[in-house]
Amino acid sequence: MQARPAEELVLPTPVATEAAWLIGSRLGPTTEAAFVASVAAGEFAVTELTATDWARCAALIERYADLDLGLVDASVVAVTERLGITTVASVDRRDLLVVRPAHCEGYTLIP
Repeated sequence: MQARPAEELVLPTPVATEAAWLIGSRLGPTTEAAFVASVAAGEFAVTELTATDWARCAALIERYADLDLGLVDASVVAVTERLGITTVASVDRRDLLVVRPAHCEGYTLIP
């Protein structure tokens, strides 16, 4: 897979938090610290949720209750809608293949 510039790697804050927890729980604190250091070094464009994003997340969580969508995946949808992003890197392909974003037909998922 081709490396992407940091500004193309947008990471909603809830995703960063979950990613750090997953990395730490599966690979240990050293690897978690390396991930957090990479965020600090600007290897990702971390974005906070706006009030509109939070409202969109609530609407998505309610609409897709049968999926148990949750805040993390809903934040991906809200931020991609706001920024016009259509390519998403995720290990949770199921939810992102089902959810219909407002700004495009569906996502291009990588890897």
